[in-house]
Amino acid sequence: MKIATFNINGIKARVGALADWLDEAQPDVALLQEIKSVDEAFPRELFEERGYNVETHGMKSFNGVAILSKHPLEDVSRGLPGDDSDEQARWIEATVVGETAAVRLCGLYLPNGNPVEFDAEGQPIRDGKYGYKLDWMDRLHARAQQLLADETPALMAGDYNIIPQAEDAAKPQAWEKDALYLQQSRDAFRRILNLGFTEAFRARVQGPGHYSFWDYQAGAWQRNNGIRIDHVLMTPSCADLMVDCGIDRDIRGRDKPSDHVPVWVELAL
Repeated sequence: MKIATFNINGIKARVGALADWLDEAQPDVALLQEIKSVDEAFPRELFEERGYNVETHGMKSFNGVAILSKHPLEDVSRGLPGDDSDEQARWIEATVVGETAAVRLCGLYLPNGNPVEFDAEGQPIRDGKYGYKLDWMDRLHARAQQLLADETPALMAGDYNIIPQAEDAAKPQAWEKDALYLQQSRDAFRRILNLGFTEAFRARVQGPGHYSFWDYQAGAWQRNNGIRIDHVLMTPSCADLMVDCGIDRDIRGRDKPSDHVPVWVELAL
C-alpha cells in the first residue's frame, strides 16, 4: 500500500496538478494539507471518479486537511484532541484496512509558528503563534503516546513545519531565528520521535540535499534552496511494514506547482 502526504497549498489552485500527480503516482492513500476549502466546496467528485473515498476537515481560506483512499476508511476522526477551543482544521485520522493488516492514518498540518518574539536574552517567547505551535506539539505528543498504546500500526504524516536537522536545509543559517528551526521546535519534534517513532525518510535515506519545500520567491527551486519539513512518523509495528519511502521531487518544476512536493511510504499491507 502506497501512502503519500502532500501539502497542496490550495485545492482550487492545485486541482489539476493534484489530479495529474494522482494519475501518475497512483498512491493508494493521499493525506492532503492546506486544502484551503470548506468541506462543501471540496471537489470530491473528481477524486471519487478516480476510485478514491474522500474525507475532509476544512475551513474557509486557511488550513484544512483531507484523506483520499482507494480503500474504505473507518472510524474517521477530525481535530487533534486536547483543546476543544481550537477551531483550526489541522488534523484528520482514520483506519484503512489492507489485505493483511490495518493501519491508523493521521494526517496533520502543524502550525508554522511565525513570527516569533524574543526576550532581552534572545530566547524565544512562548506566546502568540509560536506558543500555539508548541502547545499543539504538546497535544501531538499526547496523541502519539495513545497511538503507541494501541495495537494497530499507525503513522502520522503531513507538513510538520519542522526542519529536524541542519542537513534538512540548504542554508540552515538562514533559519536560525525561524519557528521551523528553533531549538525548542526541534526538541519538541525529537521528543515525539524518542517515544519510539521511526521517521520514514531518514530510515531509508541519509545525507543532505533532500528537500520537500521550496519557496516561490528568489528562485529557490532553481537554486535548490529547499528545506525538508514534510515527514512520515511511524509506530514500531508500522515501521516493520515499511518497504520503501521517497520524495516526488520533480513535480515542483511543473506548471502551477505547490511549494511542497509529496512524500510517500510503501507498506506491506
